[in-house]
Amino acid sequence: MLTITDRHTPLWTTLRGQLHHAREAHATRRTLERELASYTSQSDLDDLHAILDRYSDKDTAKIRRILARHAA
Repeated sequence: MLTITDRHTPLWTTLRGQLHHAREAHATRRTLERELASYTSQSDLDDLHAILDRYSDKDTAKIRRILARHAA
């Protein structure tokens, strides 16, 4: 009989998958934040914003939020 904590239950497998995905997303976000922090001069930031303006707000929202936090 399977219990809720058995490693082979669908619930456990789903939870493990979600946790793994969340950890990967967090690591990716931290890497992006570190990389964007290297843009410090106004010239670099202007160039970056010009590049972002070529794409939709939906596609660049995360980057814009990070840049706004760094500017504050």
